Amino acid sequence: MYTEKTLSLIILSVVVIGLTGCNLAPPYRRPEAPVSSTWPTGSAYRIEKGDRPLGTKLSWQEFYHDKHLQEIIALALKNNRDLKLAILNVERTRALYGIQKAELYPSVSAAASGSKSRLPADLSPTGKATTQERYDVALGITAWEIDFFGRLRNLRDQALDDYLAEDFARRSAEILLISTVVNAYITLTADREILKLLEMMEEAQRKTLDLVKKRYDLGLASEIELNQAKSQVDAIKGETARIIQKIAQDENTLRFLVGTDIKEELLSKILSELNEPPEISAGLPSEILLQRPDVLAAEERLKAAHANIGAARAAFFPRISLTTSFGTASAELSGLFKSGSATWNFVPQLAVPIFDARTWSAYDVAKVNRDILLTQYEKTLQIAFKEVADALAAESMLKEQLDAHYSLVSALEKTYTLSLVRYEKGIDSYLNVLDAQRSLLAAKQALVNLRLSRFANRAILFKVLGGGNK
Repeated sequence: MYTEKTLSLIILSVVVIGLTGCNLAPPYRRPEAPVSSTWPTGSAYRIEKGDRPLGTKLSWQEFYHDKHLQEIIALALKNNRDLKLAILNVERTRALYGIQKAELYPSVSAAASGSKSRLPADLSPTGKATTQERYDVALGITAWEIDFFGRLRNLRDQALDDYLAEDFARRSAEILLISTVVNAYITLTADREILKLLEMMEEAQRKTLDLVKKRYDLGLASEIELNQAKSQVDAIKGETARIIQKIAQDENTLRFLVGTDIKEELLSKILSELNEPPEISAGLPSEILLQRPDVLAAEERLKAAHANIGAARAAFFPRISLTTSFGTASAELSGLFKSGSATWNFVPQLAVPIFDARTWSAYDVAKVNRDILLTQYEKTLQIAFKEVADALAAESMLKEQLDAHYSLVSALEKTYTLSLVRYEKGIDSYLNVLDAQRSLLAAKQALVNLRLSRFANRAILFKVLGGGNK
């Protein structure tokens, strides 16, 4: 027979063994990155040398200097529904981790009961009616699994890795949201600048139309030239209406991303009024890519798969559980806590798997899941490398395109001015003026779009480097 002291020592030993048993999970080692250790080089990657801040070291407030843009980003981080869902998913997985962690420890419960029964004389062995009373108070552990082979510890580790992966996914969603809001905002400012450009061109074209009318009235211009001048005004008006519609859609997109209304004064700027983000350094792939939240999330999911293999392996081994209780019992309520009223119960159980095909299948599934998540991790790294390389190539080439386009616009402005003067003097036909004006308008619109592309590409580079993850 066990004494109470002996029983306490047995239970304590079982608890210690259960919490420090063996672990059957395969050891985790970070896989080799399936990408180059350096960024691509070549004619498309002519990045000027100089002191540039590392993209991962900057917060989004340090990268985006415009106060209106900063205020809009802050509103989005507070109100965007997709980000709220990501935060709620983190809270859910954290709670699930808490549940799984608690499985390692015994659940202690208290119970108290009292009963009173009467036995009639014809059923009583003494031939007399009897009344019986019983009162019990006990603390107990019910069906606590002792984790000798690490099944519960691996499930706990899996839940922890899932929680960490979800938190990294939340951080990745935050970076993506900032980039998307920035892109929507600068698209709006670019369209506002194009609208301003069209309004200026329409005003200039109306003056040209007045000139053509005067020449037509004097018999110096043909009706064809007059109709061409009118049609150019109408074409600019049609393009203006399209841009006004696009601006309204830009504002709707931005409000949707932000998740709340935006003050009108925050939406009033044009692209040329914004300060471009600074040029940043990409660092080394081995240092940068492994810090990206989406890569870290993929790695945590891979770690979770390793832990799940350990749990699946543990299913091949015996499972030991324990039910026990300590308490006191008495036929009288007043005698519950008197000497000699103690009760205890100690019921260990052992379940030994003999044959269960599902166990083997579950183990195979766990291994395949590990291989799937390994492939996804490698693919995530490759996508990250490509995104950074694309942004680096664009940064260099957009600079050259902009330099060339500034020169082109300057030349076309001179051409348009000269063609108008020559037309006024009767040297050239109106067709030359029309061609020069169309070319100039297209070049100025293209210049705005190129400046938009460079701003957007710097925002993309900041995002794909994991910038703002502070």
